[in-house]
Amino acid sequence: MEQAYRRTPQHKIDSGFGLRSTAAQVLAGIDLSGKLALVTGGYSGLGLETTKALVNAGARVIVPARRPEAAEEALSGIANVEVGRLDLSDLGSVKDFAEKMLERGASIDLAILNAGVMASPETRVGPGWELQFATNHLGHFALINRLWPLLTAGEGARVVATSSTGHHFSPIRWDNLNFEGNYRKFEAYGQSKTANSLFAVELDRRGAEQGVRAFAAHPGGILTPLQRHLSREEMVELKWVDEEGNGINPGFKTPEQGAATQVWAATSPQLAGKGGVYCEDCDIAEPAPEDGPRVGVKDYAVDPEEAKRLWELSERLTGTSGA
Repeated sequence: MEQAYRRTPQHKIDSGFGLRSTAAQVLAGIDLSGKLALVTGGYSGLGLETTKALVNAGARVIVPARRPEAAEEALSGIANVEVGRLDLSDLGSVKDFAEKMLERGASIDLAILNAGVMASPETRVGPGWELQFATNHLGHFALINRLWPLLTAGEGARVVATSSTGHHFSPIRWDNLNFEGNYRKFEAYGQSKTANSLFAVELDRRGAEQGVRAFAAHPGGILTPLQRHLSREEMVELKWVDEEGNGINPGFKTPEQGAATQVWAATSPQLAGKGGVYCEDCDIAEPAPEDGPRVGVKDYAVDPEEAKRLWELSERLTGTSGA
């Protein structure tokens, strides 16, 4: 008899790891030999550290990259890695990459949806979509749906959508998804990160019976190329760096620490039988407090009805389904 899907509580499980844990530490004792991992943007910043950690644990890693030549250079010397061409803001590119993967036929054990853009100038792609929503959410949505046969072909896959505490900036703006006539770059980024979390919620509900579990992960604050669209003046005002560009925020992590939560969500045996939750600091996050610092997860970012609504909208927008 078919078992009803049970939501995983959005509460800490006391993993034993924390804010300063590294990807290598959370993988200690975990053997990924024979596993195939997909890490979008896995050649820069957090993605590069994620790729290194997975390879060191025995996995083979495929890195889809918008700039494959730059990816090849960044990953040179790292064994068991291959690069593919993928522009997440272009659904034609997503289709081309997915078709090559399907022709190959190898099952995917881990998919870490790490690539993204943050606080970009107002930019439209495709039929007028706002760039951050299109790249961070819609591109990954289409990719996973097209690769679904490869995710269900193995013995249980995990998908990790890299979200952010930036989701606190905005829920899904159903009345103006593309910020037309009222663009605010951080709110647009926040909406895309809320979308990443909601994607994991609904993907997990749909995939659990087929052995595919999904998680959202907030890496923490880290200085990486993700901030390429921010001026030094803006980062000084945010108290991220000093006038010389040196990091000064004591709460920020190193890239190795930043990669840890998404690697933990993708591999930890502590999460066996769990899914559909937002994680931070290598643990399941607590619900966000109504007031105070931006920690934990907002209710609107893990609401199953919001997740279902976004999924159905994303299917219509991208013309893809599968999960």
